[in-house]
Amino acid sequence: MKTKILWLSGISCYGNVHSFLTYSHIDIFLNDFEFIYHPVLDSTYTLSEIVQSTKECDILLLDGAVADDFQRADKNIKSIIHNYSKTVKKIITVGTCATFGGIFQYSSYKNPTGLHFLGENLQDEFLHLRAKTISISGCPIQPEILVNTLYSLKQHFDIPLDSYLRPKEYFAYTVHNGCVRNEYFEYKVDNHRFGELEGCLYYDHGCQAPYTNGSCNKILWNEVNSKTRSGSPCFGCTESTFPKTNLFETKKNMGVPQYLPIGVPKRAYLSIAGVTKAFKIDRLNKKLM
Repeated sequence: MKTKILWLSGISCYGNVHSFLTYSHIDIFLNDFEFIYHPVLDSTYTLSEIVQSTKECDILLLDGAVADDFQRADKNIKSIIHNYSKTVKKIITVGTCATFGGIFQYSSYKNPTGLHFLGENLQDEFLHLRAKTISISGCPIQPEILVNTLYSLKQHFDIPLDSYLRPKEYFAYTVHNGCVRNEYFEYKVDNHRFGELEGCLYYDHGCQAPYTNGSCNKILWNEVNSKTRSGSPCFGCTESTFPKTNLFETKKNMGVPQYLPIGVPKRAYLSIAGVTKAFKIDRLNKKLM
């Protein structure tokens, strides 16, 4: 029996919609799940029909931020959420905007937020829905994480969550974990040209992978690549602080990065940095190819 899903778009750029369409086994997925409404894929109902009366639905996917004055099919987005939240078994916030407000928290709508959070601050309006909510942050999301989470729900698996309601299976790691540039990071060899294979991008180019929770270097995009693999710094798009300014610059205080890797005290960082400066490894200063 197919699990019925409603994909509801709030204030969104549709980046998550299109990211989902890149899932390599979407034909198999659609054999097990039915979209009663999706903005792009063929659906059982139109958006107007979804809004006019409550249709049978198992899971509500919310993509995009919500606001007091934002509407879909001439009905307030919050009203639609409240309506379907009474009948669905689970709600999944799809992307950083739906989870934390993202870039749309700075839009001109009235009080734009994520479903449960504005940045890292908890919001009250949908507090009663926390028990049935799972958050999948990212700008955009990795489609495999959404699909795997949906299959876990379909098979009634337990899904441990972090403090932001994100599945720990995918967000207990940092993006730095699994990065192919880790050896350059350990010996403080930065890369001064974007797009190259060599060097770390944390010390000079603003890479936020050491303090960003996500699986980008474990579940590769399109099974091929990630930002750091391609020579671009991580932007921290899964975090409550996204988006930040000066993304390609590492903020420093007296030569020490302002934001240190998760769990690394400043004194320990300075000690390790002092040791690594004593090493000069020729191999790490040469081209790989």
